[in-house]
Parts: sequence; structure tokens; C-alpha cells
Amino acid sequence: MLETDQTRLLVDAGLGKKETLRRLAAVGREVDRLDGIVISHEHGDHIGSLAQVLGQWRTTVYLNEATHTEVMRILPETSHKRLDRVEHIRAGQRFIVGDIEVSPVSIPHDAKDPLGFTFRSNGTKVAIMTDLGYLTELVKFHVRGSDCLVLESNHDLEMLKVGPYPWEVKQRVMSKTGHLSNLATSEFLGDTDGFDAYARYVVLAHLSDYSLSEKLDIQGYHVTGLYAAFHVAEHFGYHTGQVIYITKLKRAQDLRFTRLPVVKKEGAR
Repeated sequence: MLETDQTRLLVDAGLGKKETLRRLAAVGREVDRLDGIVISHEHGDHIGSLAQVLGQWRTTVYLNEATHTEVMRILPETSHKRLDRVEHIRAGQRFIVGDIEVSPVSIPHDAKDPLGFTFRSNGTKVAIMTDLGYLTELVKFHVRGSDCLVLESNHDLEMLKVGPYPWEVKQRVMSKTGHLSNLATSEFLGDTDGFDAYARYVVLAHLSDYSLSEKLDIQGYHVTGLYAAFHVAEHFGYHTGQVIYITKLKRAQDLRFTRLPVVKKEGAR
């Protein structure tokens, strides 16, 4: 959920209505309206509860034409009538919802026409980039200058290889149209040429369920379920004043944020 004084915009709708309301309540939000729902792609964890959410808040759905076609194919026919307000969007073409400017960005993922997004309002920029197999130069360009960056850090490569998933699933996740690994994310955040280190907040998102049970004590910070993500924070911590958060949003689990330590380096900005 992105919220300004004038506009409320939901990004994707993978959670059910009850769970969405519960999580909004957990952060002190009672939402009586939405000004729009922006859909990144058609996979179930992003559109599975779109009909339920539209039942709660009748609003406009913003998605590209290919994703719209897939959504109508996937969702039950009985829910189609709720998608009566649709605006087609395209990568590279900005659009406005209330006082939020939205910029769709093409990303590499195994969906019909997947998108990441940047959002601007009142001098603040937020970038949300999840579900991508690798960081393209286009994505790196668009996340520059973000005050808040929500970036995928999905899996540890070695743990994925020995994990319980079928080999075809592992191949999909590791492919260039799969999901961003913790190593890839850490290398990007530690790359002074690729990452501008402008963001005050970075949120590691779309973490894999597997291997999230391990508990770590990192410099006095108790971190649950984030074995490899520490290495991401370790790279990122070189930039003074920045804060990194890890999120794990799961049904029947409280919304929580874990702050990892920021390592201050002499001479860093």
C-alpha cells in the first residue's frame, strides 16, 4: 500500500480481503477507499485475491493488456464482473493516480509481460522491484534516486540446490526469468557503480519460505529466518545512515520489520 494525503494505491492483490485488512490494522490503517490497484503480473501470489479485494474496495485496476488477458483466464468467471474498471498501462509510459506518478518498468520474469514500478509524489520516490531473474541495466537505471527501495532477495543458491523443491522448480527459480538470489542482491547493493546508495530505506522482499527458520544474533540484533540476507545487509551497511529492513509477509503471521545494523565507514556519506 502506498499512501499520500490524497491517494491510496495498492500494489498487487495476492492476499485475501481478511488478511489484507488485518495487516493494514497492524500498521494502524483503516482504509475506507482505494484509488487504484496496480498489478505487476499474473502469478497467483500477486492476483489470487484480486476479486476479493475489489469486493471490498471498488476501484480501478491498472495492468498491461497481456496481464489482463491472463488474469481473466485464471480468475473464475464469476469474478470477472468485479473487474469493470480497468486501465491498460505499458512499460515506459508514465501515468498518474491522484497525486502519485507511476512508472512501469519491464522486468525479466516468467510471466506474460511482467512489470516493476517506481512511484513519485511530493518529491519522494519509491521503487518496487520483485519477481525478477536478474537486475537489468534498465532496472538499475530506474531505481536510482529512490528514497525507498523494495527489492527482491529471494533465496540462497546453495540452500536452494539442496532444498526440497523438484529440480524443475529449482531451475526455474535460478533462471534469468526466475527470482533474484540473496547473492545477486548483495552484490548489487555493494556495487558503487551500479547502486547509487541514495535510498534511506531498503526493504528486502519476496523471501523464500525455505531456510527462514534459522535464528541469528547479529551485533546484538536478533534476526529470525534470514540466514543469507545478512550478507546483503553486510554489503549495504557500508553506506552510513541507510537502514535496511527484512520483511516476511505470510498468512497467519504478524506483519513485522527487522532492522539490521548499519556499519558506519569513515568518510562515507
